[in-house]
Amino acid sequence: RIPPNKPKLELNDQNIMEYFINCNTSSLAPFTTPLDKQKAEHLYRRLGFGASVETINQAVGQTATTLVNSLVNQALSLPELPAPTWANWTRANYPEDDDLRGDMVNSQYVEWRLSYANSILSNNLRDRLSFFWSNHFVTELKTYDAPPFLYEYINCLQRNAIGNFKTFTSEIGLTSAMLYYLDGVYNNGNNPNENYAREIYELFCLGEGNNYTEDDIIETAKALTGYTERGEIGWEPVTFDITTFDPGAKTILGQTGNWGYDDVINILFSERSNEIAGFICTKLYEFFVHPDSSDDAGNAQTIISGMATTFIAGGFELAPVLSQLFQSQHFFDDEAIGVIIKSPFDCYYNLINETNFTYTDTTVAASVNYAGMLSQELFNPVDVAGWQRNRSWVNTNFLIGRWLSTEAFLDEFFNQDQEQFRTLTLDAVGPANSNTSNPEIVVRALVNKFTPKGLLTDQDFENAMSAFKVEDVPENYYGSDYIAGGLGYWNLYDQSAPKQVFLLLRHIVRQPEFQLK
Repeated sequence: RIPPNKPKLELNDQNIMEYFINCNTSSLAPFTTPLDKQKAEHLYRRLGFGASVETINQAVGQTATTLVNSLVNQALSLPELPAPTWANWTRANYPEDDDLRGDMVNSQYVEWRLSYANSILSNNLRDRLSFFWSNHFVTELKTYDAPPFLYEYINCLQRNAIGNFKTFTSEIGLTSAMLYYLDGVYNNGNNPNENYAREIYELFCLGEGNNYTEDDIIETAKALTGYTERGEIGWEPVTFDITTFDPGAKTILGQTGNWGYDDVINILFSERSNEIAGFICTKLYEFFVHPDSSDDAGNAQTIISGMATTFIAGGFELAPVLSQLFQSQHFFDDEAIGVIIKSPFDCYYNLINETNFTYTDTTVAASVNYAGMLSQELFNPVDVAGWQRNRSWVNTNFLIGRWLSTEAFLDEFFNQDQEQFRTLTLDAVGPANSNTSNPEIVVRALVNKFTPKGLLTDQDFENAMSAFKVEDVPENYYGSDYIAGGLGYWNLYDQSAPKQVFLLLRHIVRQPEFQLK
């Protein structure tokens, strides 16, 4: 929440997180009050990338249990993206000429990047999660640079995004993308490489220094040896070569034996189940609820502990723990709304979904390119620790870029079809207000649609009103009620209305409150 003694929110301030103290004291008990618009918007912004007025209206009045169960079941049953024709290609399938091969590889990257970007835009929990996990089980495309490996990696993320975390950990570690990225392909029994062993503890499962030792890392590296067969042609799936496996005894987390890859996963999840559950549930909490998981003012640690209990009891299945969280009073508490800073993809995809404007592949490609310019390059997080989120998205340079790029989307939508701005507004105000000549009703409906809790001050709202009232509509044309057939009265069917909405949205996307979800 924003303490009452704080000045107007400045999202380019390096001390921004002082504003977001987690004061949420609600419990994991189910939230049973039927959802209103604000709560429904909150749910869709966190579980996906926002939703249209129509979708939100359908959600209003439903219980959290009903709606969350529906979204989780949809995520569980959603098929993965179809494999591209080149999914199993090796270097033998590409032209020998370097330039021709480079052009083909680039076209495949563009194709797959667009397919996946469309998938995460489609507002389903499965790909909100697969995108989240790409920033947890990090790889960098520029390191392995092979389209078939990228397909395999994304397919693994989608298949496991809301599945079993133990299975997920096991499968992601054997993708060729990960084996190349963290040097598994060079982890030879006579010269072990510790990169993946270190990250499976530090970043993927336990957290830095959380009940493991340097000796555990060294011994784990030995157990992970052998996945070094890279083929002779290039871009072939990495496979196991027993001649490069360390056959000796290893002691890992107190257990001694001739351990291999599967044994590492089994030992880790049996010996450190509490640590894994706490670490992963903290990451889920900070991503979906609040970036502050301390107990300075609320009870975040109690919530995380309850989630961890569910996680362990369910054998590390993700769906039960996420369902519990998303249906809870804690998730819907006012202190959880509007406290996470949007990533670049959030900014663009929320705008597209919440306006329900018509978009094309060109629009999606532009969102990917703009996000990359703002340091959220798809398939290329900054390093193995991933994007750090929140404050890192809104330094001075990035904030200006967010404004300009988001305005560019609005400009393109307006140039393509001005009437969709009128349609959006008529949907937002509802049938009862479709003939209103009161600009306050219109502005408030749109402000409430695109910000989690409205604007901070009355003056901020007046500024939004001023942005909406264009000069060629005299002040006396506005009134509290529209008089049918009367002269000199404005309403949403006026010729100027689409442009007015366009100008208002350009104003809203520059406000600090728009940067939050």
